[in-house]
Amino acid sequence: MEAGVNEAGSIWLDGALVPWGEAKVHVLSHGLHYGTGVLEGTRAYATPSGPAVFRLDDHLERLERSAAILGWRLPYTLDELRAATLETVAANGHAACYIRHLVHRGYGEMGIAARDCPLVVSIATWEWAPLLDDGVRLMTSSWRRNDHTVVPTAAKATGPYLNSVLAKSEALDAGYDEAVLLNAAGYVAECTGANLFVVRDGRLLTPPSSAGALEGITQHTVERLAADLGVPSARQDLLRSDLYTAEEVFVCGTGAEIAHVRSVDGRELGGPGPVTGKLKDAYAAAVHGGDTRYLPWLTPVRVR
Repeated sequence: MEAGVNEAGSIWLDGALVPWGEAKVHVLSHGLHYGTGVLEGTRAYATPSGPAVFRLDDHLERLERSAAILGWRLPYTLDELRAATLETVAANGHAACYIRHLVHRGYGEMGIAARDCPLVVSIATWEWAPLLDDGVRLMTSSWRRNDHTVVPTAAKATGPYLNSVLAKSEALDAGYDEAVLLNAAGYVAECTGANLFVVRDGRLLTPPSSAGALEGITQHTVERLAADLGVPSARQDLLRSDLYTAEEVFVCGTGAEIAHVRSVDGRELGGPGPVTGKLKDAYAAAVHGGDTRYLPWLTPVRVR
């Protein structure tokens, strides 16, 4: 389930809040032509103490790592980006929202390298429901996941997302909700914008980054919640057939949150299982401030 953007009042662009409709880039921006950008998707949630951003520092640190993989140094410190994020959420008056951090090469010169193009930094926020409803119908895509020897799959970079766009479109056109991508060796990597878990013999299993999966912050959150619930987990290679025979399958990500998978390639898995249900409840308690063990993951927003 994807929907259009619910426009907010302002977007933070290179150090200042500007009206939503005035946050523009030049048509010859390098990132537009060559996919040179890194991004983050983050969420702020309503809590008893007001809105708070979930795992903000972890997202900003991954943004910095992604930039470093591309050979860039962010033009703002993490403290500055943290303050800018909170300022944008507060200025737009959100009780809860999605947050998109983007760093891309802007307009300056043309050509593949174009090293003199400036880095443009923006932070946009808008109200966005979870991108997948419970009961996801998964399809194995004919497109293979980007290989780490071709593009750096450890970076959350814009250009490589064409891989996900093609797979998602293929799945939707075929009547499914989401696609699962296999890597060149035929092992499960991830979905188009979410990590994937299976439950087998009471254990959680998820593909490792070596399979082409992005190291997800929600993926790590699930592993921590599972450990606190006494559910063992491991990162290991999974075959396509492992999805067909799993006791439970679910996907997770900042956009998707946690959504159980109802079927894979037409093979029915049934309703949400007990492990998935416990994790969904634990996740909701963590992001909304209902479990004090996870309050360090929440960065409060000072409402104006």
